Amino acid sequence: MRVFLIGGTGFLGSATAQELINRGHEVSAIALPPEMDDVPKQMKLEFKNYLTLTDDELKECFKGCEGFVFASGIDERVTGPKPIYNYFNKYNVIPLERMLRIAKECGVKHTVICGSYFSYFDKKWPKLNLSKWHPYIHSRRDQEKMALSFADDNFNVAIMELPYIFGTQQGREPVWTIIVKAVRGMKKNTMYPKGGTTMVTRRQVAQAMAGALEKTKGGVCWPVGCYNMPWKEFLAIVHSSMGLPGRKVITIPNWLLNIGVRFMEKTIRGSEDGSEGETEGGICLSKFSDIQGAQTYIDRSLACDPLGVQDDDIIKAIGDSIRLSVDVLDGKIKLVGMKGE
Repeated sequence: MRVFLIGGTGFLGSATAQELINRGHEVSAIALPPEMDDVPKQMKLEFKNYLTLTDDELKECFKGCEGFVFASGIDERVTGPKPIYNYFNKYNVIPLERMLRIAKECGVKHTVICGSYFSYFDKKWPKLNLSKWHPYIHSRRDQEKMALSFADDNFNVAIMELPYIFGTQQGREPVWTIIVKAVRGMKKNTMYPKGGTTMVTRRQVAQAMAGALEKTKGGVCWPVGCYNMPWKEFLAIVHSSMGLPGRKVITIPNWLLNIGVRFMEKTIRGSEDGSEGETEGGICLSKFSDIQGAQTYIDRSLACDPLGVQDDDIIKAIGDSIRLSVDVLDGKIKLVGMKGE
């Protein structure tokens, strides 16, 4: 099928485009500059901002397409003026609603949207009220509900609830500089909460996205997860990749974690005296331990197996991500910053 993709040069968009091309699909895409070295040569790419295109210009992009992949938007790392939810709504919900409306009008039949595994856990653990406390999760749930409202017998909508993703893109800075900075900030041992997370490689996300485009019927949320790993096991790989093999991980209780993150939250808000400031983040750090200290695990039978995702070397993917992050922080290489995909 012919597929229109938004985010064609991105970490996930470019990998998905290559997977679709490998499967015999034709891909056209738009993206913001700069051009990346590893985008598929067979993909028709134009540098445009979909947010500023007119309806007629977007209809021209969708012309002749049966498939649509939305690999754009902003993630939980964003901070800004209160209420930050409005910012997430502006970039994750409102423009996608417009895109889906136009796609459906143009005869598109299959749509895949990059989302977050936080949505899955908001539904799985309702007592935690994740969408209430965390503006980013709230926006993802609203995005999901809106997108699924378009689904019918002639318009299939797949929401990819994506977890921690490892791997590298040539020329782009990994998001994992944040964890390298955190480890370096703790002099002797690494203190981390209990629990763990599910994870996938970049290649596996591309396979899941392509599989969802081909197989989804109606409206489906796909909770994507291939490898469930405790934080201690994950951090051992991180330490080794940073040249710190054998570094000790000290598990801290949630109450102690909350003390630290409350201090971080005051810093984000720009409030030294602890009073309410004018900014906030996508994740409410004072409720951070509810997520970070949990086992946010996903069984691969829920999405990866039915979508045909193959096994991959997650340890190598983590190591590659961390080593590249170290090189970036040490000034050995200068790369394009990771977009909020």
